[in-house]
Amino acid sequence: QVQSMESGGGLVQPGGSLRLSCVTSRDIFSVYLMAWYRQVPGQQREFVAWIDSSNNTNYAGFVKGRFTIARDDAKNTIYLQMNTLRPEDTAVYYCNPYTPVLSELTNWGQGTQVTVSS
Repeated sequence: QVQSMESGGGLVQPGGSLRLSCVTSRDIFSVYLMAWYRQVPGQQREFVAWIDSSNNTNYAGFVKGRFTIARDDAKNTIYLQMNTLRPEDTAVYYCNPYTPVLSELTNWGQGTQVTVSS
């Protein structure tokens, strides 16, 4: 069972930046590609970015060039640096192992709320 804790969200103006953090268990962190996802109320959760143990990364098209995913193996932590934020980035952000089939993931943390508004 995946245990992750997300933090770092908040209220930011359009064009601003935030850095999210996610701490997970060592056994999960060392085996799986880790990813960020987000969900707007009333909409399906969607993939944002993943990173593997070699620091290879992949991003959803809507965040390329604005968000950067990173990892700190010593801390079992992944990060999401979000720049040039837009109102449409408003969502609850979660981390979990990566899968292209989100329905395979049944255990989610509380997430961290990101609100982009003037």
